[in-house]
Amino acid sequence: MSRSFADLGVPSPLLDVLNGAGITTPTPIQSATLPDALSGRDVLGRGRTGSGKTYAFCLPLVARLAASGGRRTRNAPRGLILAPTRELARQIDETLAPLANALGMKTTVIFGGVSQGRQVDALNRGVDIVVACPGRLEDLMGQKHCRLDAVEISVLDEADHMADLGFLPGVTRILSATPADAQRLLFSATLDSGVQKLVTRFLTDPVDHSVDDGSATPGPTAHHVFHVDADDRVRALADLAGATSRTVMFTRTKHGAKRLAKQLTGRGVASVDLHGNLSQNARVRNLDAFSSGEATVLVATDIAARGIHVDDVGLVVHADPPAEHKAYVHRSGRTARAGAIGTVVTVATADQVREVRSLLRAAGVTAGEIELPVGADAAAALADAPEPPAHVPSDDGAEGQSVRGQSRRGRGRDRQSQNRQRAGQQADGQGQQGRGRQAEGEHGRGRGGQSRGDGRRSADQDRQVRAGRDRDGSECGARDQQGSGGGGARRRRPESGGAPSAAPQGSARQGSARQGSGAQRSGGHGSGAQRSGAQGSGARSTGARQSIGQAAGSPRGDQRRRATRSAG
Repeated sequence: MSRSFADLGVPSPLLDVLNGAGITTPTPIQSATLPDALSGRDVLGRGRTGSGKTYAFCLPLVARLAASGGRRTRNAPRGLILAPTRELARQIDETLAPLANALGMKTTVIFGGVSQGRQVDALNRGVDIVVACPGRLEDLMGQKHCRLDAVEISVLDEADHMADLGFLPGVTRILSATPADAQRLLFSATLDSGVQKLVTRFLTDPVDHSVDDGSATPGPTAHHVFHVDADDRVRALADLAGATSRTVMFTRTKHGAKRLAKQLTGRGVASVDLHGNLSQNARVRNLDAFSSGEATVLVATDIAARGIHVDDVGLVVHADPPAEHKAYVHRSGRTARAGAIGTVVTVATADQVREVRSLLRAAGVTAGEIELPVGADAAAALADAPEPPAHVPSDDGAEGQSVRGQSRRGRGRDRQSQNRQRAGQQADGQGQQGRGRQAEGEHGRGRGGQSRGDGRRSADQDRQVRAGRDRDGSECGARDQQGSGGGGARRRRPESGGAPSAAPQGSARQGSARQGSGAQRSGGHGSGAQRSGAQGSGARSTGARQSIGQAAGSPRGDQRRRATRSAG
């Protein structure tokens, strides 16, 4: 039987705030850590992104400071929370402020990228709790605007990400400036060597709570890898953006995020970017647009998106595969929050396939691989693809817990039904049985997609493109997105092994003409399998399928069957 917040010892004024926010049941990490944190123990809490860690440290921080009877003093906060990024610091403060206000306390948030004037003014007036990024906080400490000798409780959130970003020396200096007998709460998804050094040096007899329950948050996630042609990548990403009402796409670089957001907006997909080159006001504006539904796609870098919380993200797309498996896990944590089932797609070109497979092995993830022909509808291929077992990926490379997954098509029907109700209209065309797609965002700015019979055109393209231009000054016009005559996607064998599938997934679409010259595309790992394109100028695929002989010369000795579409 689960315990309530009252059972865990949360004071009644804070219970009222939780009830007002619709939060009535503690998450596993909250149930595990709150009793010890409220009693004054040092706590080491380990849990994945989305597990409810913010309330796990905000509640005891506010409750204990209120009970201590300390007085607010200029330039000397009594509580300190350190976070690695501006977005995370801002979101923590949004959670913390109502709790603090309920008990008569004041908070402020400190980070770089903006003028320090308001932050200095707040410190001069006196605040009880500071939420800060290490760099700006050290600057203000050096200028004598903030001192930490009165800190009673300090919190370090996303400690592993602090280590990844090289912040640990600054964090060490900051914690060294707090009283040695202060209570300390440290939360991290993993316990790497750098984080372990902080635990050893600054936590006194800590209680270690590790919550990694696949039935809790984040929920099970189905993982897919799309093999795409490099020249067809952006078009495929635009297709995927219409597979759900809210999508987060990740790139490796800031310039890549900016460029992809403009490219998607130019194709009629309302998109915003989030990266370090944006001013703080622009970052807030873009994140608010995505949260409200004005933009249906957020294109972000790893650092900018770390720790942000947006509800109902149905799809995460690795537009650029991450550099290492921990980044894959954290990126994928943007979906499948609060126990919901999520979907993650990695888009890989031919030269990235080996890297992606190695990455997934390190993360303990089994992903279904889909070979996407040039011009094929990526969203339709995702809907048709047999779904691999849903997993909760592991930071340490251990195999994630398998969950018997509902088919993508089945889940697609549920999402489509919700999106149709939100939009107030039915999808047109031949898209019955879940093949039509409509993913309208709030305020009518989503994209209505037609079925795979006649290609696709956004129902509200003009309004979307105008919205995109207003946000980032893009002069790109809306372009019609049309389905090609190319065939459906072919299913590749999962990374974990098993018999390869002989039948192509998805059917050929009749629509705009596709020209081909019989170009061949080789399968992965030297299988020797060839995929024939449509023959002749303007040839249109009829969907006819012919079996061809078994592929020879595979170094793995496996036998593959390939299908070819005859030109009509």
